[in-house]
This record gives sequence, structure tokens and C-alpha cells, in this order.
Amino acid sequence: MKYQVIPIAYGCGITVILIVYFLSLSLAGLHIQPAFSFVNVLFMGAGMYLCIKHYKKHRAEEFKYQDGFGAGLLCGFTATVIYTAFFTLYVTELNPRFTDRFMPMWKFDWSANVGMLLFTVLLMGFATTMVLSLTFMQFFKNSWNTREGKKHTLSGNGTPPEKH
Repeated sequence: MKYQVIPIAYGCGITVILIVYFLSLSLAGLHIQPAFSFVNVLFMGAGMYLCIKHYKKHRAEEFKYQDGFGAGLLCGFTATVIYTAFFTLYVTELNPRFTDRFMPMWKFDWSANVGMLLFTVLLMGFATTMVLSLTFMQFFKNSWNTREGKKHTLSGNGTPPEKH
């Protein structure tokens, strides 16, 4: 439980960066251009990478793949949920005309409302979190491709040794 603070803190940090970035775009009038949301992936990726790295450092000998993956998920989900809450406040209270300006850019044959936009923001955040967690854990997982791993596998046990 004590290690859960790390991903939650990083998730909150990512959220602050995302909000500042969005508000900066808003001041420049660029927040209605969806192409700029790609930068969100870079911020999310950098924060999640640092989170898993920090988490692994603190867990040291006890670090397992599922621990790092879980830390990445918790970090990303925390950032996504808080950012979606901010975005909800922004599009409903701070700038209610945002949806009217943003949505006509997309040619829909069906009606898309604020709820659909918020659901999309949430879903994209969750999907990004999942993909980044799986990707980053390829860098942080213990490798079987070592002498110790090969000896352990050849001995018939079939499970990789813990990396020390």
C-alpha cells in the first residue's frame, strides 16, 4: 500500500502538466485543433516512464512485472480521471461554447454531444495508459536473456530467476 503513493503522485503531476498545456493552448486559441492533443501522449509517456522507473527503484529486489505494470496503470488512470474531471468543468462551466466550436470540425452523420466528447477523452486516456504501460514494461522487466536465465531455463524449472 505504501508504494501506491508513487503512481498517484506522478498521475497528479501529469494532470497538472496536461491542464497547464491545455490552458496555454486555450489562451492562444489553439485548443480547438485536435492535432495538438498528440502532445498529451508525450507528457503522459514521460510521466509514466518516470513513475515506473521511480517505482522500480523503490521496490528494488521485490520488483516484478505485474507491479510495474500496475504502477503504470494506476499512474495513467489517475491522470486520465482527474484530467477528464477538469475537462468536464471546462466544457460545461468555463467555456460552454467549446463544444460548438470543436465539434463542427468533425463531419458526423449523427449527433455528438458533450457526453460523447468526454467519453472519448476518457477512453483515449485509458487506451494510451494501457499501451504505454505495456510498452514501458518491456524496458523495465527482468530479462530471461542472461546467463542466469538460460541456466535456470535449462535446469528444467522453466521460470526465470529473479534479477538481483
